[in-house]
Formats: sequence, C-alpha cells, structure tokens
Amino acid sequence: MRGERADVADEVRKPADTQLRHWQNTYRAHPGMYGERPSDPAVHAAGVFRAAGARDVLELGAGHGRDAVYFAREGFTVRATDFSTVGLRQLHDSAEAHGLGDRVSTAVHDVREPLPLRDGCVDAVFAHMLLCMALSTKEIHAAVGEIRRVLQPGGTLVYTVRHTGDAHYGSGLDHGDDIHEHAGFAVHFFRRELVDALADGWLLKEVHAFEEGELPRRLWRVTQSLPR
Repeated sequence: MRGERADVADEVRKPADTQLRHWQNTYRAHPGMYGERPSDPAVHAAGVFRAAGARDVLELGAGHGRDAVYFAREGFTVRATDFSTVGLRQLHDSAEAHGLGDRVSTAVHDVREPLPLRDGCVDAVFAHMLLCMALSTKEIHAAVGEIRRVLQPGGTLVYTVRHTGDAHYGSGLDHGDDIHEHAGFAVHFFRRELVDALADGWLLKEVHAFEEGELPRRLWRVTQSLPR
C-alpha cells in the first residue's frame, strides 16, 4: 500500500515538474511574451489593494513581470516569485529599465514549497493563473495555507484560475484530480467547491467569471481577505 501511494504521488508531481522545463524554454524562445501591458486581473487587483490600504504586494508566479512592474508603477512595493529563473531575469531587467528596481525584488520559488517569508509580512497577494497549474488539490490547499501565513490580518488575496466550464476541461491527457494536459501544458481546472474550500476561514468577497485569450479560456477571479 505504501508503494502504491508513492506511485500516485509521483504521477501527480510529474506534470508539475515538466512545467518548469516548458516555461524555461518558452521564456527563452519568446522573451517578454505577454508584452508590457498588465493583465486585466492585475489592474483590478491594484484597485482592490489600494482601497484596502495595502503597500506591500507579493506576486506568485510572476513570470517575466508585466504585472509586477505594473504594481510597482502604481506605487506598491513588490516581491515577485516564480520557479523560472529565465522569467525572473526578464522581470528584473524590465523593472530596472523602467527605473523601478528599488521597488521590485525577485526570488525563485516553487509554489509546492513553503514560502521563504516570515509570518504576516505582506499586505496583499496576487496570483494570476498560478494555482491552476499542474498542482494537486492537496498542494493547492497547502499553497493557500502559506499565503494565509505570510499575509497580515485583514490582508487580501486576489487569484485567477481556469475552471471546469473551460473548453479544454475533460479533454487531452487526463492526469486525474481535474488536471488535463494539452500540447505539453497541464492545467488543474477548478470546481466551485474547491474555491469555497480555499476560502474557509477567509472573507470571500467575489468570484467573478471572465474570459481571456482566443479559445477563449474561461476563468474565475477570486477575491478574499483575512479577518482582522
């Protein structure tokens, strides 16, 4: 039985491990692939964070940094993490080019591991399509637990995820646990029950449905805050 559980764990981690190579190669082949314009969820999040009085923002899965640089331009101090060293190098160079190097710090981090930050050290957290990467439900819960740990009381989390209403859900290579892979890219498609479970003990303020890209991808933008 122990061996069977280990095999299952290995299968869950395999697509997530493969994603690092995918993103390293993608950022090398297409530097600044998303451009400099911030994502719509980041623009929304900046308004939410500002209204809450946040000053320090942690962005998880920052990639090459279009949103991190935007937050810095909007006056926030930004800590940006990603597991791609190539993406973070592009983020650092972009921040420096915009004269924002003193407002943006970067750190290599795999969201499956504990955050290298002390308790209650940030005011707000932003994660655009990170939690719906090739992560198991258990790993997603652990990641949100780490976010909760590093947020101050009253701190705000804004995240986006693809959900089970997306056109790609249920097709492609099925890894189980609602993870499906297309052309080497694996996604954990969220059920509403998972969103509600991740908000347990939080104040769930919004679950906003929107579309992005040419497919189009169907996502939720979730806003939740810790009690003070």
